Amino acid sequence: MARRPAPLIGALALAAMLGAALTGCATATPSSGADATPQATETPAGELTEFDAAWLDGGRQVGLVTQGSSTCIPTAEDVSYADGVLQLTLADVSDGPCTMDYVPRVSLVPVPDDVDPSTNLAIEVSGDYVGEMVLPGVEGLAAESPSEQLPSAGWTTTDGTFIVLLWGSSGCPEYITTAEVSGDAAISVSLSGQPEDKVCTADIAPNPQLTTVDGLVGVPDVALTLNSPGVDPYTTPILGVNGGTAG
Repeated sequence: MARRPAPLIGALALAAMLGAALTGCATATPSSGADATPQATETPAGELTEFDAAWLDGGRQVGLVTQGSSTCIPTAEDVSYADGVLQLTLADVSDGPCTMDYVPRVSLVPVPDDVDPSTNLAIEVSGDYVGEMVLPGVEGLAAESPSEQLPSAGWTTTDGTFIVLLWGSSGCPEYITTAEVSGDAAISVSLSGQPEDKVCTADIAPNPQLTTVDGLVGVPDVALTLNSPGVDPYTTPILGVNGGTAG
């Protein structure tokens, strides 16, 4: 076999080394110019959701209804208001495991001061839940003073469904046991009361409860009476109209 001259072998080896070096540089150098293709960053989309809502606390808060675990209620974040639209992020926040039930639950949304609760409010939600809706305004409603942390209630956009906002110990929250129509424009709700065998925290926290009744569709100015063991009955109006729609 003929032997290849040493200079040619050296030249071939040098060319191979230069080719590898150039290839390495081309791999490490990002492309640029008009033909460059940007690297897309995929952001997971939130769950497309049908929302329900109600005015609460004299128009100072909105109760936003979603479906999911009863023990892992999403939290409203980054709330803002501009051009007639309330925008917020709804995030799943939990310190532990969630129950596997699938029920309607209420997330409280603080309403910015420049929102007029007497007019229709467009709501846009992003984050772990994505969607939009219009909450009908309540004629004459105006949040002109700080919350007194008293019970309140508001009709959602679903017939017969309303939210009751209670206040009390976060360690011993009350819940609704029964709700029934008690008059031409009246509803009576029974509450569980405070447990006698449990030490409750001394804080005052909001506690939204969702419930339904039959009847009173289209009836304005419905009065809600709350009955809790050992406490005098408390009556408050249910904001909005059962079955009302945005005008």
